[in-house]
Amino acid sequence: MPQKTATVGARSYDGPSSGWWFAGPAVAIIAVFFLAPIAASILLSLTDFDIYALADWQNLRFVGLQNYIQLFHTYRFWVALHNTLYFVAIGGPLSVAASLGAALLLESKLTRLKVVWRTVFFAPVVTTLVAVAIVWRYLYHTKYGLFNLALTKLGFEPIDWLGDPHWAMPAVIFLAVWKNFGYNMIIFMAGLQSIPSELYEAAEVDGAGPARRFWHVTLPMLAPTFLFVGVTTIIGFFQLFAEPYVMTQGGPEESTYSLVMLMYEQGFRWWRLGFASAAAMTIFGITLAATLAQIWLQRKSGV
Repeated sequence: MPQKTATVGARSYDGPSSGWWFAGPAVAIIAVFFLAPIAASILLSLTDFDIYALADWQNLRFVGLQNYIQLFHTYRFWVALHNTLYFVAIGGPLSVAASLGAALLLESKLTRLKVVWRTVFFAPVVTTLVAVAIVWRYLYHTKYGLFNLALTKLGFEPIDWLGDPHWAMPAVIFLAVWKNFGYNMIIFMAGLQSIPSELYEAAEVDGAGPARRFWHVTLPMLAPTFLFVGVTTIIGFFQLFAEPYVMTQGGPEESTYSLVMLMYEQGFRWWRLGFASAAAMTIFGITLAATLAQIWLQRKSGV
């Protein structure tokens, strides 16, 4: 069957082939900078690639799943996994809740200077993370930090935020939520603006108060937005690295030591690149499983 062509003005375009001309550059970039590194990481994870192999490729050996077996028998892996899951389980919902709360506040008719507040809330997102983490180290200072100053004024004892194993991870979570909630806030605002006002008017006519309108109109209409925000937040929070690396170096007592820190340490401090690649693929697998589980649960609930 001859291929159909579409004529626009004086020019004719082949349907499928012209689409490849437009998509080709993007596909090539994805293949070079995304698919190829993933394939290389998978291959490296099956070898003992290290600094000796960098010097001479003849030192490279295929070890199969040995790196993964060794990883799962490493105590620090389970510590890092526990800390990362703790960070995701607590920080993820807090970040989504803060984003939704800020979006509702900015979309409220009672709020004034919305442009100013939108800029203030979004500013942390575009601020360099390392610079922010350094500033927050001073905010968490035991003697001179603003947080302990506020606690002292309220009559509480100062907290060693970054030196106490029980408080270090909550301190990192607080920073991460503050740093990231502005991005999802913009997405929630777009979702709120897409909800037809007629739905709120009909609910109000039926006698629904603000709480019931939020529960029966806003939340169901934001379900697709929640799915996107939840998935992207989980993916981002599983990549915990810069905050503990700058603020606590994984301490105290490895209470903020994350999976990505384990991967970085093995790959770029000890040059065990094969082992680090196995850690990277394990992180990818855990993140993928958590993401698919969230998608399945939200779709099962009616999203």
